[in-house]
Amino acid sequence: MIGVSQVSEAEAGTQPRTGRALLAIRELILEGGLAPGDRVSELSVAEHTGISRTPIRAALQRLEEEGLVEAIPSGGYAVRSFSERDVFDAIEIRGTLEGLAARFAAERGASPARLEPLNDCVGELDELVPDQLATEEGFARYVAANKRLHALILELAESPSLVRQMERAVALPFASPSAFIMAQSNIPESRQLLVVAQDQHRCVVEAIANHEGARAQAIMQEHARLAARNLRLALKSEAALERIPGGSLIRTRR
Repeated sequence: MIGVSQVSEAEAGTQPRTGRALLAIRELILEGGLAPGDRVSELSVAEHTGISRTPIRAALQRLEEEGLVEAIPSGGYAVRSFSERDVFDAIEIRGTLEGLAARFAAERGASPARLEPLNDCVGELDELVPDQLATEEGFARYVAANKRLHALILELAESPSLVRQMERAVALPFASPSAFIMAQSNIPESRQLLVVAQDQHRCVVEAIANHEGARAQAIMQEHARLAARNLRLALKSEAALERIPGGSLIRTRR
C-alpha cells in the first residue's frame, strides 16, 4: 500500500487513534493507493500505519457512513466508485447548504468586528486573482484563503445543525469548496472561472454585511455551481482529473 507514512502509537499525542486511522485510510484512497473495488484490508492498513485494528475497524465504519467505502458480502469493506451524476449531486447539495449558511449569516446580523476577518479574506483573494495564480505559491495561498472564506461564512451562520449537515455533505472529497481548484491550474478556461468566483466572493460578503439574506443565498448557490462547470471541464482532461482529490474514483463516460 503506497502513500501512507509509518505512524507509531507514541506519536499519537492527543489525536484519537480512530481519527488517525480515518486520515490514513482516506489518504490512501485519495492518492490512488487503493482503486475503486479494491478491498481495504484491516491487517495491511495496521501494518503500514502502526495503528491497531480496532480503531481501523471503527474508521472504516465511519468511511462507510461518509460514502467513501462500502460493505461487501464476504465481509469487510471495498473502495467505492462514483458516477458523474453522484458528483454533480454532491456539489448541488453542498451549494444548497452553503446558500443557507450565507442567508443565516446575513439575517443574523454579524457585527462589523466579526465581519472583519471575512473582509480581510476577500482582500487577500483580490490580491491573488488573477495575477498571482500562475505561481505554485500563489495558487496554494488561493486554496487556503478560499477554504477559510467558506469556513468563516459557515461560522457566521451560527447554526450547529447546519455545521453538522455540511460536515456530512463535504465528506466526499469532490464535494468540498476547494475540490476542483487544483484542476483549474491546468485548464485555461477553468482558470478564468476563478475570476468569476472571486467576484461572487465579494458580492456575497457585501450581501451578508447588508443583511440581504435572499441575495446572499442566491449568490452562494450560484457560486457552488461553478464547481459543476469545473467538473465538466475536468472530465475532458485526464491530467486535470488526476489533480482532483479522489478523481480516480469517478467513473467517466469517455
